[in-house]
Amino acid sequence: MKILNFKQIRLYLLHFLFWVGVWFFFLYFFSYNSDDIRYVRWFSSLLLPLTIAITYFSVYFLVPKYLLEKKYGRFLLYSFYTLVSSSYMIVLIIYGCLILVLKFDATNIPPMSKNFFSVLVLVYLVVVVISFISILNHHFGTEKKNKELQNKILETQLKIKEQELRYLKMQIHPHFLFNTLNTIYGLALKQSQQTPEIILKLSNLLDYILYQINKPRVSLLEEVTHIQEYIELEKIRFQESLDVKQEIDEINEKIEIAPMLLIPFVENAFKHGSVKDGILEIEVSMQVIENRLEFYLSNTVSAVEEKNGNHGIGLENIRKRLELHYENNYQLEIERGDGKFHVNLSILDLKALKDA
Repeated sequence: MKILNFKQIRLYLLHFLFWVGVWFFFLYFFSYNSDDIRYVRWFSSLLLPLTIAITYFSVYFLVPKYLLEKKYGRFLLYSFYTLVSSSYMIVLIIYGCLILVLKFDATNIPPMSKNFFSVLVLVYLVVVVISFISILNHHFGTEKKNKELQNKILETQLKIKEQELRYLKMQIHPHFLFNTLNTIYGLALKQSQQTPEIILKLSNLLDYILYQINKPRVSLLEEVTHIQEYIELEKIRFQESLDVKQEIDEINEKIEIAPMLLIPFVENAFKHGSVKDGILEIEVSMQVIENRLEFYLSNTVSAVEEKNGNHGIGLENIRKRLELHYENNYQLEIERGDGKFHVNLSILDLKALKDA
């Protein structure tokens, strides 16, 4: 409250100083070619309150209520009424000073205050300048409020995207872990000697899922490493019934990508892929050409899966995450045919990654 009062006092002081300056301007203007300083002082002092009244009436009533509201007809009408009324008051001031100060001696009237139109133009020059400044101030204030509103909208949209992304990640976690834990469970029942190895690989994946995924971006090389670890886990589970072909070019460790973006495709291939002729065939290829990522994955599917095209919520989640991180900067093609499920993903510019 104290700060508000200080601002008000400062505003009133600025207004007071401005009108004192206008009074001195009137004094200087009307004293041109005249030595009668007493008359000029009286005339300027009487003209100033009229100028103040017209100015504040225009700035706080005519301009905001009619001009800025685009009610031009009423604005012109009330402006005309104001002009007529102020003209009448100026005439009264001129004749009042002639009678009271000069005692009807018109020969001693300063030339600059004798002409009614020059006095009227001078008064309205002040009114127009202040009104113009008021309109500019209103314009800049409106722009500032619009920018603040836009910033709030953007912040809200970012928060919504962040919450949506977290929700999508939460959907991925249980799905991903469920498949891997099923593998460990099957090996434990068989008392397989590979159980410790698969638990170790799972611990690495858990570290990636629980900690690294919270980062806005990770190394593409790290994503590829965990894809390969996941494939190794599935090889232990499928044994001889799995045929995986990998063609992954050497990845620069400086290249970054959104975390858990590619692994769900591989996971989806194992979950929904079908063994045909005793073999589940999976093909994974990846290459980075400059800043463009080309990722391809295919897996065999049964005739029923190929017809129904049911691959769960995983791929839908990936589409949403791609839209959040690489909006208008990716191409995702999913096809079914020839007994296989095909995924082609192109990220056109890896550097255009958005931190959602």
